[in-house]
Amino acid sequence: MLGENKPQEAYRKWEAMQDLADLHWSVIGHLQTNKAKLVARFASEFQALDNLRVAEALERRLQAEGRALDVFVQVNTSGEASKYGLSPEDVPAFIQALPAFTALRVRGLMTLALFSSEAERVRQCFILLRTLRNQLRQSAPASIGLDELSMGMSGDFEIAIEEGATVVRVGQAIFGARPLPDSHYWPGELSTEEAQP
Repeated sequence: MLGENKPQEAYRKWEAMQDLADLHWSVIGHLQTNKAKLVARFASEFQALDNLRVAEALERRLQAEGRALDVFVQVNTSGEASKYGLSPEDVPAFIQALPAFTALRVRGLMTLALFSSEAERVRQCFILLRTLRNQLRQSAPASIGLDELSMGMSGDFEIAIEEGATVVRVGQAIFGARPLPDSHYWPGELSTEEAQP
């Protein structure tokens, strides 16, 4: 399972490696509705579902492709305005709406923790997601799977595993940091660091 947070980059890699039958692609980052067509074409999994417009766009494209897609609902557990994801209090109603999208197979919840060197502050994000998932299991529709918790990246995956993560995203720990800024790989898009004055 390989993951990318840029659908276009993932699609190019998928095209180049279609002969590898056992390779599955996960799209992890925020998705604009106009990129749903790409994701519906090649991805096995989408880990950042956080609004119904994207769900509708994916459903329409997946139905046209005759495919289904595993999805994780992204929750903003840090409360940071810079992060995508639903606020924890908005997740129950969102989960109740998802059975209408039959091509989307909900597997669980996903979060990006607070970026901090204070382990206990990071841990609180993971505890919040696990607690929310456990509460949602009581009322979730039968077709909604909440077995998986995707939380933890290269800098905090050990804490995430301690708090119940079943999926971790560890690109830099395996491949190392990219040697050049994001703008080199995606011209026309500024990285967070470059966008700041």
